[in-house]
Formats: sequence, C-alpha cells, structure tokens
Amino acid sequence: MIIAIDGPAASGKGTLAKRVAAHFGLPWLDTGLLYRAVARDVLKAGKRLEDAEAAAAAAQNLGPESLDDPKLRGNGIGDAASVVGKIPEVRAALLKLQQDFAAQPGGAVLDGRDIGTVICPNADVKIFVTASPEIRAKRRFLERTARGEAITYESILEEIRRRDERDMGRAAAPMRPAADAFLLDTTNLDIEAAFNTAVGEITRKVGQRGRP
Repeated sequence: MIIAIDGPAASGKGTLAKRVAAHFGLPWLDTGLLYRAVARDVLKAGKRLEDAEAAAAAAQNLGPESLDDPKLRGNGIGDAASVVGKIPEVRAALLKLQQDFAAQPGGAVLDGRDIGTVICPNADVKIFVTASPEIRAKRRFLERTARGEAITYESILEEIRRRDERDMGRAAAPMRPAADAFLLDTTNLDIEAAFNTAVGEITRKVGQRGRP
C-alpha cells in the first residue's frame, strides 16, 4: 500500500505522515529532507543555491545516511530547499530514489509536495493536507518561539506566503493536489482529528479497491 501525503509548509503533513506510517506499520520518507540535504551540500561546497550544475551534482551524490543530519530540521534550510527544488535537474536526480523507496515490499508512506502528482501518481491513497496561511504561520510561530527564537508572526507569515508562491509557481512539478487526492483542510483541526480523518479515508479507499 503506497500512501502519498502532500501539502504546503506547516500544514501538518509531516506529523500526519509519520503517525499514519506508524499506524499501518509502513516505512516513512519525508521527501523534503532530500531537498534540504541538497541545499545543505550546495552551500557546504561554497556554491550558490541557484547553481543548477552544483545542485544536480549534490542530488546525484546524495546518500540516505546523510538524511540523519539534525541540521536538516533547522528553519533556514527549509527556504533554501525550496530554491534548489525549483531546479528540474535536481528533481530528476531525486525521482528514482523516492520511487525506489515507495516500491518496497508492502508499500510506504511518502510526504512532500509532488508525491501524488509526480513521484507516485498510482499511489493507493493520495491526501493533500492544507490550512490557511495565517494558521500555518501561527503554528510555525509557536514552534519557533517555544525554542527561544526571537521572531515575529508577521515575518513567518511572509515566509510562508513566499514559499507557497515559489512551490506552486515552479515549472518543474509544481505543488498542487492530484485530481484524485482527498483534500484534508486542517485549519480547524488538531492533529488527533486530522489523523482520525486520514485513517478513515485510507481505510475507506483501500477497502474499495479490495472489493470484487
């Protein structure tokens, strides 16, 4: 069973995907870490994020072990990942890695921005998680201030909107719901409600496919 979970930054897709994977006993891949790792390696090499050749080389040489780097969960690297994510050569280089992960026996859960449309267009279940920019900014603001960061809600909201515009407007694999995706708006849902809704939809969808 392959489950594709897509959505914009701070929509809750990563938390949801992790819980869904644990619930169904499936391996989980946060594909955003791949792009963060590419951005990290480009910067480490002293290159510009917009350097397509350097970014493609970083993507081609990416090893799974490098995804354990705790720095990939940092805030600044997320915006950098969105920059390299616009480069078609980077997306092409990471395509097989993601598809191989999804092809494991028994299936997998992958979350990102183009899983249901590009990486796994034939996924058994596709969920597109979203929420209003204001709510997403509030969530991110609370997370970061809880860690002691000095940041304003307004700056995070602007960051969210800028990221959305870049992810939806890129020529290569723009972020958008698959035509057959279940839209899960978490604006007014906590994680428990979102999780229960997702599990219900997955169970329903898989049950339908199993009928004669």
